[in-house]
Order: sequence, then C-alpha cells, then structure tokens
Amino acid sequence: MIIFVALLGLAIGSFLNVVIHRIPAGASLSLPPSSCGSCSTRIRARDNIPVLSWLILRGKCRDCAAPISIRYLLVEVGTTVFFVAVALRFGVQGLRVETSASVIVMVVAFLYFASISVALAVIDLETHTLPDRIVLSAYPVAAILVGAAAVVSGEPQCLFWALLGGLMLFLLYFLMAALYPKGMGLGDVKLAGVIGIFLGLLGPGPFIVGAFGAFVLGGAFSLVLLATRRAGRGSGIPFGPWMLAGAWLGVFAGEPIATGYLTLVGLN
Repeated sequence: MIIFVALLGLAIGSFLNVVIHRIPAGASLSLPPSSCGSCSTRIRARDNIPVLSWLILRGKCRDCAAPISIRYLLVEVGTTVFFVAVALRFGVQGLRVETSASVIVMVVAFLYFASISVALAVIDLETHTLPDRIVLSAYPVAAILVGAAAVVSGEPQCLFWALLGGLMLFLLYFLMAALYPKGMGLGDVKLAGVIGIFLGLLGPGPFIVGAFGAFVLGGAFSLVLLATRRAGRGSGIPFGPWMLAGAWLGVFAGEPIATGYLTLVGLN
C-alpha cells in the first residue's frame, strides 16, 4: 500500500501543478494540453514524467531553454512525501500495514484532504486567494468521504462530530471576519468549515489542536517577519497555509499534544 500511495502521490502532485496554474486563471483543467509558458510548445509525454522530467531537463524547457519553476518539482516531491505520511498515519499498526475497509476509507479521505491542502496552500501563497472551485467543491466530497469513513468504521456518531466540527470552525472564522474584515477573508471562512469536518472526524484532541494551531504557527511566523523587518504591521500575510498547517498538526500530533497538555495542567 505504501508503494502504491507513493506512486499515486507522484501522479497527483503532477496534476496539482496544473490545478495551481490554471484554477486561479479560471482556465479548464483538461484543455488545452500543457505547454511551455514561454514558447507555447506543447509538452511532450516524455517531458511530463513527475520529478524525473524536471531533473533530466535541469529545470528548463527542451525547446526554448526557458526556466521551469522549481515549484513544479517541490509540489510533486512534497505531495509524494505527504501521501506516504498520511498512509503511515492511518494505515500502520505496529509494524504491520493494515488494509481493512475502514482503514482504506480513512486513508482515501485524508489523501483527498492532503491534495487540496497542497493546492490551496500554494495558490494562497502565490495569489492571496482560496478559489471557490476547490474550497466549495470540497464540502460535498468531504461529506461523502467522512460519511463513508464513519459508517464503514462502525462508528456513525463520528459523522455527527465531523459535521459539528465543520460548523463550529466555520462560525468561529465567520465571527472573526465580521469583527475584523481586514484581517480575515471569506476564503478563510469557507476553508475553515472544510478543515473542521476532517478534524472533527478524529475527535476533540485533534480538533482543538488543529483549530488553534493555525493561530500559533501563523502568529509565530508573523512575529519572525516583523522582527526581521521583512513585513510591516500592515502587510498582508496569507492565512490559508497556516490554517492548513495547523490542521495537519492536529491530524498527526493532535492527540498526544492534547493529552500532554491535560496531564501538564493536572486534568488527565
């Protein structure tokens, strides 16, 4: 399963580069075929192999030698590593890889979440937007995947907690956007609901750590920028990537962090 997920990550990472490039421009994901942004020459099949093609071409177009952004390589490698990490998080018990129906559904659900996380984080960093084409379409997909995970696992109550988590986080961000519209965009509000659904599925520990991890990580990064004078008090800093980083902190380490905190304050 791990090998399959790694290969899948390479393929999805290549597709995410198309998503990142075309969706902010409002273009089709299927047509026209991919081409060089400088000379408009159609990219050959042999030059469209994830990771290898970029390395073989040394980050340049075969026809005009125009540079190809290293972002393409990083997205493909990063997505592959991300996918393997998700499979290990949900599919490994001790030294044995589990392939039961409930585990497979959970892996699929969070691989989808990983995919949109990569796309949205990069798009927000580059354009300061979180496109509705990705965020709003994630709601029905998340509902189906989370619902399937709850039913197959024999714990249908998880669906309730997932929907409650989505509603709570959506309302929290909506309130912040209403009180301080310059600091919180509607894209962040919409994304919060999606994040809340996936975190809610995992329980209160991951939900709380993931929800507030965004503010801790984003705040720390902002302080570093201010201290190094790379940003001022009025600088716009995309918050979407930090929302997603906090969410994944909750996914991977939410339970032990929550347990450790409760133990520290004597409540566990």
